[in-house]
Amino acid sequence: MGSSRFSVLGFVSLLLCSATSFSIPKDQEKDRITELPGQPANVNFAQYSGYVAVDEKAGRALFYWLVEAPVTRLPQLKPLVLWLNGGPGCSSVAYGFAEELGPFRIHPDGKTLFSNPFAWNSEANVLFLESPAGVGFSYSNTTSDLYTAGDQRTAEDSYTFLVNWFEKFPQYKHRDFYIAGESYAGHYVPQLSQIVHQRNKGIENPVINFKGFLVGNAVTDDYHDYVGTFEYWWTHGLISDETYRTLNVTCDFQSSMHPSDACNQALNVASTEQGNIDPYSIFTPPCNDTSSLRHNLRGHYPWMLRAYDPCTENHSRVYFNLPEVQKAIHANVTGIPYPWDTCGNITGNYWADSPLSMLPIYRELIAAGLKIWVYSGDTDSVVPVTATRYSIDALELPTITSWYPWYDNGMVGGWSQVYKGLTFVTVTGAGHEVPLHRPRQALILFKNFLDSNPMPSSSK
Repeated sequence: MGSSRFSVLGFVSLLLCSATSFSIPKDQEKDRITELPGQPANVNFAQYSGYVAVDEKAGRALFYWLVEAPVTRLPQLKPLVLWLNGGPGCSSVAYGFAEELGPFRIHPDGKTLFSNPFAWNSEANVLFLESPAGVGFSYSNTTSDLYTAGDQRTAEDSYTFLVNWFEKFPQYKHRDFYIAGESYAGHYVPQLSQIVHQRNKGIENPVINFKGFLVGNAVTDDYHDYVGTFEYWWTHGLISDETYRTLNVTCDFQSSMHPSDACNQALNVASTEQGNIDPYSIFTPPCNDTSSLRHNLRGHYPWMLRAYDPCTENHSRVYFNLPEVQKAIHANVTGIPYPWDTCGNITGNYWADSPLSMLPIYRELIAAGLKIWVYSGDTDSVVPVTATRYSIDALELPTITSWYPWYDNGMVGGWSQVYKGLTFVTVTGAGHEVPLHRPRQALILFKNFLDSNPMPSSSK
């Protein structure tokens, strides 16, 4: 027992020594964040941010932000996880970093930060990417690029980013690597995973040591997403019987990115019927509720008002447009002629291509033996749990572990089913952004994903 302990300690000491003596490339060191404006005291992890070119000719570069695990958690032993938000056209800095799984949250003053006790960098080194060009601080010097973005180019640019980023951060080469994301990243994540997997074929010790992916409330298959979404709206009393029937007729088998005029009209009617709710979290008040309404709700939703600020993206707009913040994170170095925003409307409105289904990619990567987890917050009406379940059901995978409740501190945290090649997890009470609405449960899910453990089935 003693000799085993000695060997483990010796191994860790060797790693620490090698990390200390590792020669850090100059362009990596230039990207180190020394301190964020308004950050809390005693930050014990390294951060880097800056640009990686993906198309020199077009002048296209993507902005990244790396948050390493705390020193006490031995970051050199942790895997690397790339996080992508969707939209298409929404910022992983605005959402993933600043209001979901990043180490900090932004106070309503838009100037100061507070720590997120359930940050995912406690379990991994997390790399946030603003993609495609035109999103957040990522840019292109060719204006037409902003009007021609689409799934294929986004995937190719993201792969080029990874190849170039690993050259900038050679200490992460050959490290276990995962890709994660939510919403329209339900396209980005499997598409990028497919490219990495295919280009790793035949390479014995690949630089990008890809192990699998994790997606939440993910746009997956347009037909099943439509059917499941309309069913969710109807069963939750958000739309009328007549509108439910109209939606199923007019939007049948259509592209979710480019629906027909008739489908759009039906969707507009549905939106009117739903009223002033937050569709991403149907049981919590939207950002434009008055303070008096929030006060009146306090007796009914005491748990929500402590855990969730529906105006968080507004705080991001203030903070990341501060010149001192942009200087600290080495952003906007080319003088982008527009303010930083949470989502880029031009990018989303002119999206060039969007395949109807990701299921063929799922089948390919499941057959390859990669780790694939899909999770869903069950109060999201935008990409609801019913849509995800229909898509998974279409894969016709054998069941390994039947549907069961998983627990956190004796309480049901959600439900799970393990299939051959895929694990599905729901998080009860969570909206579209699971780490925002249920941060503790999201971290439990993330840890179990990394450890390849099923969700805890015991209430003890």
